[in-house]
Amino acid sequence: MKTRHFLTLLDLTPQELQQVIARATVLKAMRNSGEIYEPMKNKVLGMIFEKSSTRTRVSFEAGMAQLGGQAIFLSSRDTQLGRGEPVEDSARVISSMLDIIMIRTFEHEKLELFARYSKVPVINALTDDYHPCQLLADMQTYTEHRGSIAGKKVVWIGDGNNMCNSYINAARQLDFQLVVACPKGFEPDSTLCAANADRVTIVRTPQEAAKDADLIVTDVWASMGQEEEQKERMEKFVGYQVSPALMDLAHEDAIFMHCLPAHRGEEISEDMLDDPRSVVFDEAENRLHAQKALMEFLLPANNS
Repeated sequence: MKTRHFLTLLDLTPQELQQVIARATVLKAMRNSGEIYEPMKNKVLGMIFEKSSTRTRVSFEAGMAQLGGQAIFLSSRDTQLGRGEPVEDSARVISSMLDIIMIRTFEHEKLELFARYSKVPVINALTDDYHPCQLLADMQTYTEHRGSIAGKKVVWIGDGNNMCNSYINAARQLDFQLVVACPKGFEPDSTLCAANADRVTIVRTPQEAAKDADLIVTDVWASMGQEEEQKERMEKFVGYQVSPALMDLAHEDAIFMHCLPAHRGEEISEDMLDDPRSVVFDEAENRLHAQKALMEFLLPANNS
């Protein structure tokens, strides 16, 4: 059987994505009821981190343990990847000893190269271009709170970053309309926008975007690796804060998401995370369940 990877949402069919999202909710219910489910005994997940993380590490490590397997944490300081060994050589060696690998790194091309030479499934746990695992959790969260997202209006406010790019892929795969509100010069990937012009619209004001929205999402204004741009970005993104007042422009049953960590007083108002329309902490927990469902999909029990 051909090795399947999860580098972007486009690596799964729309039907497979729906299957993984639905399975995540089932696995969540099983865990919450105390049911032991360990299909991955004797399986080992390698976790390669060139970018640090809280939620990604905890969710993958805990998820693999709950599935009965084990996880090995590898930082760039712990591997030859950080010392100049060719990515393809590292991929061949590491994948010969593990059953599944997740990578959190900078260049998306490095992830693609690693996957090309890997003997086992590779999961994108974030690159500069995409963050598909977060989208699995976001879509699971929306479905649990409001049902199908097909045909809905989703609004992205802020930087057209890796999360925004992944929302474009989600719009294509799960059939919703995406409106992006961002300052000039901070648009999402132009090729992606052009390929999805039938469902992606770019506007300049959050107020215009938020009208009649079903879901409003944002992220920090300066991501990891952009610290030097912090001051400039703070100036450019003035007026792009999500607040309860902005949410009032959306549909009455609209909800708010943020992948965290959040900077209160910057991209969100001080009180936004505590607003009853915020499902941010459900969204964060669902990283655990969505990634368990993803690993189960990529590494089915019949491969044991």
